[in-house]
Amino acid sequence: MGLYKRGKVWWMCFCNEGKFIRRSAETESKKTAEKIYHKVMADVAEGKWLDRLSREDTTFREMMDKYLEEHVSKKKSQRAYRGYVQNLRAFFGDYNLSEITPELIDKFKEKRLRAGVKPATINRDLAILKNAFNRAIYKWNPPWFKGDNPMKRVEMEKENNKRSRWLSYEEERKLKEVSPQQLWEICLFAMETGLRQNELLSLAWPMVDMKLRVIVILETKNGEPKVVPLTNTALGILRDRPKSLKTDLVFYTSNHTKYTGRNVDRMLAIALAKAGIKDFRFHDFRHTCGTRLVQSGEDLYKVQKYLGHISGETTKRYAHHSIESLRGAAESLDRSRNKYHNSITISSIANSGCSEVGEFAEKAHVAQW
Repeated sequence: MGLYKRGKVWWMCFCNEGKFIRRSAETESKKTAEKIYHKVMADVAEGKWLDRLSREDTTFREMMDKYLEEHVSKKKSQRAYRGYVQNLRAFFGDYNLSEITPELIDKFKEKRLRAGVKPATINRDLAILKNAFNRAIYKWNPPWFKGDNPMKRVEMEKENNKRSRWLSYEEERKLKEVSPQQLWEICLFAMETGLRQNELLSLAWPMVDMKLRVIVILETKNGEPKVVPLTNTALGILRDRPKSLKTDLVFYTSNHTKYTGRNVDRMLAIALAKAGIKDFRFHDFRHTCGTRLVQSGEDLYKVQKYLGHISGETTKRYAHHSIESLRGAAESLDRSRNKYHNSITISSIANSGCSEVGEFAEKAHVAQW
């Protein structure tokens, strides 16, 4: 540890709070570098030295360590964040921050696409990368961290999130026949309320008002509380649910603990395989709820509020129509065409001078299809 030269510039190497640190003295003069080094060591001894980032001597891994410690650790969804950070570390590894350019980020995108990763997942990776650089630039001592965010010149991938999978009533019947009672109640409640998986599995009795027939979700994905009215079916499930003295949860395991999403997904996968239902996941129960509401004639604004969407654009993804739901539109066209032809028939018969009722009826019958 001490001073050493890299090219023409002097660098410092020292230890602070058990962490090995390298920092440029940003000078070619050894005497000046020694003065800077002694000042830094005095600050370290007094606990006044701050770990300042610089692009030239800070690795991507070091920046992400700081990002995890100071930002992600305060998030509720740490698991998802850490997964995206791991994806980034696997590629950028020990690159110095000064080496991370838009061109290098494009190579990261290309590699992920070749591996079959969905554009939506790549965009989540890029969003984390952008956020980490922004925090380094604008929050972690900007004077030492000069330059723009390399993500400014990187385009996000085009996403195709218009998944059109929902459960038909026939598929629902098949799933019910092969599902354990506990799993089926969870699935049916999801279809009736449109709750997200974690919202449903975290549902507790204090959040349920049986008299008003509503449940109140205070913590949602978008941060906005929502009130969900209960259907007769959903209300029936709640009335039949046994309450536990060991937990307030509505749905709980045999050990009176909370179900994990992974466990529910595993049970659902087994039941779907038995029922012969393909290409279906738990979130599609929410899609099923929205789709059925729209097919029943509810306007998109009501569906948006029911599902708790902030944006109406998200709700439009649920506005699918089955052939049965469009049958009425086809019948309307038939009625319109028949009305036109009937009017032409009556007009032509009237112009033909028919006076006898029998003759009129005969010609009207012949004139139709």
